[in-house]
Amino acid sequence: PLAVPLAMSQHWLATGRASPRLVLAVVFVALLLDNILLTVVVPIVPTFLYMTEYEGAKSSVSPTLPEPTPVAPGAPPFSGSDTTTVPVRGFTSAGNGTRSSPPGPPARGCLQGGEFLAQENTRVGLLFASKALVQLLVNPWVGVLTNRIGYHIPMFLGFTILFLSTVMFAFSGTYTLLFIARALQGIGSSFSSVAGLGLLASVYPDDSERGRAMGTALGGLALGVLIGAPFGSVMYEFVGKASPFLVLAFLALLDGALQLCILQPSRVSPEGTKATPLSTLLRDPYILVAAGALCFSNMGVAMLEPTLPIWMLQTMCPPQWQLGMAFLPASISYLVGTNLFGILANRMGRWLCSTIGMAVVGISLLCVPLATNIYGLIGPNAGLGFAIGMVDSSMMPIMGYLVDLRHTSAYGTVYAIADVAFCVGFAVGPSTGGAMVRALGFPWLMVAVGALNVAYAPLCRLLRSPPAAEEKMAILSQECPMQPKSYTAKEAQRELSLTEEAENVE
Repeated sequence: PLAVPLAMSQHWLATGRASPRLVLAVVFVALLLDNILLTVVVPIVPTFLYMTEYEGAKSSVSPTLPEPTPVAPGAPPFSGSDTTTVPVRGFTSAGNGTRSSPPGPPARGCLQGGEFLAQENTRVGLLFASKALVQLLVNPWVGVLTNRIGYHIPMFLGFTILFLSTVMFAFSGTYTLLFIARALQGIGSSFSSVAGLGLLASVYPDDSERGRAMGTALGGLALGVLIGAPFGSVMYEFVGKASPFLVLAFLALLDGALQLCILQPSRVSPEGTKATPLSTLLRDPYILVAAGALCFSNMGVAMLEPTLPIWMLQTMCPPQWQLGMAFLPASISYLVGTNLFGILANRMGRWLCSTIGMAVVGISLLCVPLATNIYGLIGPNAGLGFAIGMVDSSMMPIMGYLVDLRHTSAYGTVYAIADVAFCVGFAVGPSTGGAMVRALGFPWLMVAVGALNVAYAPLCRLLRSPPAAEEKMAILSQECPMQPKSYTAKEAQRELSLTEEAENVE
């Protein structure tokens, strides 16, 4: 009696392994969980470090300080267990710097200890950047590995490492352990993102279908960013620090089971064609322009992650849950932008879509410091997320198209470059953002990054009609020329082999 269900399940698995849509579902879930973990720490870490480490700072303050003053009636507590604020002599949390002020009742809902918060900008920025820095170092090796053994085993390795990182986040109580957990996440993210995007490019050889698939996969990334920060802030305030990470660890186990069923990660399946060397791809100016667009457009939101919550604490005095909700408009609009322009970008021209997107990124960043409360952040953050979605959904398919057009159709290395571009943005952004805030102030930081994006936008025009490699240009100029937009690598290889056979016959 068990034979029929067993045969049906085996048939379903065999069908699933051959289905590009189920492969897309696996990549979608992997990117979703990775980016929930990426952003769930954004509202948690600054508050957690303040609550744990500022206690030591208070103990070193002179005992002549007044007793802790209760928060004004009706003021929201800073966390679920903290209902008081402690004034610190000589500092106030208004503004980006510190200034002298007489001891007295603190402002409604504000944190005390301006100098500690200013120093925390740098420390939190370095912690957030550690993930991208490690991922930056690991990505090229993962790209080479996928070309040799395929995408399935690296995808499963990524899940395993991300699960360990999630559990470590749940039980880490010091800055050092949080730093290690964040760096470990970078290794897992490298395996998941490079192998996942390369796998999608290989199972969707048609350029327009690939664009739609990439847009859907980036929708998983966007949904993770959308869920992460609000989920982390609410769970941390009302349940506790470990709770969001334990939920993510359980979901990661489900993702691992899905990968075991669909991808068969024990199977080695190298690329059928020899990959173009990494050094050759890095010398391709068109690939570098696309990578630069990915880097600079994402650098703005990367700088906001560590600096915006602390700037809000210093200027708006918000309750804890608002620190995560501030990123909600950007996440929702990014989700809309990636899914919408995954389809539209190919029709309107991906170069034009990315040009407009980078310009809107710059304008949105310039508007962020104008906000005086969380509601003033809705417009700039929504524009920022929508514009980054335009750039990402345009540039990721272009990366695969460029190697089809100008190199050999092996995708692990080029998507390692794309992921490196992301990582440079998310490494340089947080690591330098905190230091720049201390030197220039938060408003001038936004002006600098916004101007950089606006200045880079015209370079995307170079991707309007990139030239093909010489041998592929010969194929394109045959009697039945093909439009570059619908040109695929498999067609090129088939026509090239037919040409060689005809020459041999002659």
